Amino acid sequence: MSSVIEGAVAALNEKIEGGFDGGTAKFDIEDEGCIMLDGDGARAGDEEADVTLSASADTFQEMLSGELNPTAAFMTGKLKVDGDMGLAMKLGGALG
Repeated sequence: MSSVIEGAVAALNEKIEGGFDGGTAKFDIEDEGCIMLDGDGARAGDEEADVTLSASADTFQEMLSGELNPTAAFMTGKLKVDGDMGLAMKLGGALG
């Protein structure tokens, strides 16, 4: 597992204590790997999900740090969403 994925898993678990209710999300981080997020929390993995959010490692780090709003990232094309848009918006609110 890459250090980017390890750091992102730790940061997500801190932000979303106790997991993410409402479905399963996958973060596909370009050239690094994937992170799964569900009711059990975040972990490295690449499984089927209700929504997949794809971005570069830099964009993902900016969203986690609060430098970049997930909605703004989507609107500018830095974040791509495939699947349940409602779940993606709920997740964006939890990250922001």
